Amino acid sequence: MYTSIQEFNDEWNNEAASTQKVLDALSDSSLGQKVSQEGRTLGAIAWHVVTSTPEMLNEFGINVEAVQDSNNVPASAREIAEIFRRVSADTSDAVKQQWTDHSLTEMVNAFGMDMPKAVTLSLLIKHIIHHRGQMTILMRQAGLKVPGVYGPAREEWGLIGMDAPAL
Repeated sequence: MYTSIQEFNDEWNNEAASTQKVLDALSDSSLGQKVSQEGRTLGAIAWHVVTSTPEMLNEFGINVEAVQDSNNVPASAREIAEIFRRVSADTSDAVKQQWTDHSLTEMVNAFGMDMPKAVTLSLLIKHIIHHRGQMTILMRQAGLKVPGVYGPAREEWGLIGMDAPAL
């Protein structure tokens, strides 16, 4: 659980930057990739990450601008990535401006559950990490190169002079 806004913002900025790398690697043609007939498309998951971030913040009591036309997934991967770039910056700024270190221990009701504000921020970060993982699987299925997040991706090992692990 976070004890300071700076601690949250440091982690948010790192995780949002990793998510941005994934979003920047999408192509327009990859947005329709599905894992199954009834599953979401890669574009729908990417758009969900973008649109749900301000939705979650508003649920937590942090006022941010919602994404316009949030019910319609753009056909442009670049548009999705650019909107996330704004949403990510807005998130960091809004938390810094609207909450304090002291307020992180205050309780808030979010999604019908009472929890400290610090926990809501942790949920926000876990949410983008979860969906980023889903996107990387669909990216591989769509034939895209997946950027490394917590270390080199399979395609990146050679760039650092090493063989990719066999397992």
